[in-house]
Amino acid sequence: MKLSKFKFNLPDELIAQHPSKNRDEARMMVVHRKTGEIKHEIFKDILNYFGEKDVFIFNNTKVFPARLYGNKEKTGARIEVFLLRELNKELRLWDVLVDPARKIRIGNKLYFGEDDSMVAEVIDNTTSRGRTLRFLFDGNHDVFKKTLYMLGETPLPKYIDRPVEPEDEDRYQNIFASEEGAVVAPAAGLHFSRELMKRLEIKDCRFAFLTVHSGLGNFREIDVEDLTKHKMDSEQMKVDAEIVRIVNKGKDENRQICAVGTSVMRAVETAVSTDERLKEFEGWTNKFIFPPYDFGVATSMVTNFHLPLSTLLMMTASFGGYDLIMEAYKTAVNEKYNFGAYGDAMLII
Repeated sequence: MKLSKFKFNLPDELIAQHPSKNRDEARMMVVHRKTGEIKHEIFKDILNYFGEKDVFIFNNTKVFPARLYGNKEKTGARIEVFLLRELNKELRLWDVLVDPARKIRIGNKLYFGEDDSMVAEVIDNTTSRGRTLRFLFDGNHDVFKKTLYMLGETPLPKYIDRPVEPEDEDRYQNIFASEEGAVVAPAAGLHFSRELMKRLEIKDCRFAFLTVHSGLGNFREIDVEDLTKHKMDSEQMKVDAEIVRIVNKGKDENRQICAVGTSVMRAVETAVSTDERLKEFEGWTNKFIFPPYDFGVATSMVTNFHLPLSTLLMMTASFGGYDLIMEAYKTAVNEKYNFGAYGDAMLII
């Protein structure tokens, strides 16, 4: 499978810059894998496609305010620092990306906040753009974390080309987010409102929650034409005994198992056994799913409309079938669906 097969013309105006007014009122395209039928709905109409004891698997990762702006010592140059993950709690070491990278060297100090209340020192160059920062801070870890996050802002994807607004703090986060560690919101879950979750509960649908701390690898450009040569960034994940019980019971009873988002799909395919049962897993995954691929757990999938040449589109095409999904995307462009994290949804059944 070649990278160029996932190229399509996406007008800039179809990349959503703001979320829908209400979470569950974005548009939803329903794609039927067996018949090839495509229907146009509103997201809350998902209620019509699921019933008693059907299982939804959600990613409960929580996005933290990962994007900071600081100034370099002496020159005062403005530097964007993107927090990726905490490496060492006691030493306050963080793995970060810096932009512009060429201006930062080991030993440089960066100052954050109006009164330079937070200082960090560059102690390692880990990749061409990546750095390890040591934050210099007096006070316990909780106070440090709180101060750091007060300085940070919601890490909207770069294709959302506008300043961060107050509503983003709430809307670029799933309502069930609880496990802090993501720098990318699992976008498919953004469509689920409290009211919709309650109505699904009333229908006796079952909810299972796993954790995948979604990282920037989702947005990294693929620079090889042969997809077998592309390596995904690793993401931390956890599938516990309770999820395993709920999902495998649903499979035993021949219920729908709906993966909400590409991160969930990658996680369950990482944690599936050879007999297509979900098993407990805690660790890292760099699983890259592209067509053709045989899925072992989910029978349906909720996902957003993804950008051209993205790994997210490749996984969607794997599940829905390459020809059908690319045809659905052509329809989405013609029908002016919104793309990206704040865009519209697709239900593949």
